Parts: sequence; structure tokens; C-alpha cells
Amino acid sequence: MPPTPLAELLVPSRTALLLQEVQRGVVGDLSALPELAAAAARVELIPHAVALAAAARATGAHVVHCTAENLPGGFGVNRNARLFAGARKAGADNVPGSESVSPVPELGPEPGDHVLPRYHGLSPLTGGPLDTLLRNSGVTTVIVAGVSSNLAIPNIVFDAVNRSYQVVLVTDAIAGVPDEYTAQIVRGSLSLIATLATTRDVLDALAPGRPVTS
Repeated sequence: MPPTPLAELLVPSRTALLLQEVQRGVVGDLSALPELAAAAARVELIPHAVALAAAARATGAHVVHCTAENLPGGFGVNRNARLFAGARKAGADNVPGSESVSPVPELGPEPGDHVLPRYHGLSPLTGGPLDTLLRNSGVTTVIVAGVSSNLAIPNIVFDAVNRSYQVVLVTDAIAGVPDEYTAQIVRGSLSLIATLATTRDVLDALAPGRPVTS
């Protein structure tokens, strides 16, 4: 069966842009993960995310900032993988209300955006309200951008597909470490279940002629 044309998938009223951890303490100026922030900078992830968000807002698609936060006192934080210990050692405290959990300033958030913190795990679609909120809003397609292609991005894609969403993965608006791993996991795994698109492709489907950078 041929793939569904991108413009048919991206009906604004049924589409949500999920910006995964495009926050100051992860890929922004306060990053506790400098290698990941550098990888994001190399692919111009933040400018691409800004362009995607602007197009989504202009056409009436939902914009959801999926941030990572840790509750006070470490209540409920994961301690069952090296990743979580490493992040804490690197200083990624992600205290609610702190600057580190805020979306990067270029992204706002703007009026009408939604900021949904994740307090545990690796995916905003697991153990939080995002899935129910999307369904209640009639969303059938999610556009995925952010970090990292090592862990959270595959988690979101798999979780969304398992929950019957169409997934559009923006290949030049995701990043991981090392750089070549992103291409490998996209080619070897994610291409089998998600519709792959560039920022330009998504902008043309949502709002033809909109510039990629603002």
C-alpha cells in the first residue's frame, strides 16, 4: 500500500506538534548535556523547531512542549538505569519552575501552546495525560521533533504507533549522540513505522511558502 501523502496526514485540526525536551536545560543555554546540545546545534534543531511551531500555530495545529522535570526531593524519579544516574551526576536536576525546564526562549511558549511535564520514564505518552488529551482533542497525527534519537524519540514514536496515531518524524529536527546514530536508527527502525519528513516538507504541507527559519 503506498504511503499516505503528507498533506492528508497533516490536517491541522487533527495534528499536534510534540516538541520533546527542547528545553533550556537539555539543548539550550543551560544544558547539562553539552554533547547532546552540540549535536542539536549542528542540525539546527532549534531553528527548525521554531519554524515548525510557527507553522503549527498559524494553521491551528496543536503545539505541545513535552518537558522533563523531577519532583521535589526526587519523589518518583527513575533510578533503574544508568542514564538517570548519569543525568543527575551531570547536574540535570530539572526542578519544576526552574529555568532549566522551560522551553528554549525562541519557542516561547506562545499563547495557545501547551507545556506538559514528564516526571518519570522516557516518553510523554507513558504514565501521563498526553495521550488522553490528544484523543479528547481529536488528534490523529503527531509530528515529532526534539531529543534524543538515542532514547526519547524512539520511545515517542513506538508509543504513538502503538496507540494508533500516525507519526510524522521530522528528520532534521531530531538529534542524538553520536550524529551518525540518528541516521542509523531512522533508517533501520523508525522509517518502518513513521512517515519521514524534513522541516521543509512539513512546512509545505501545513503552510506552503513559510520560511524554514525565522
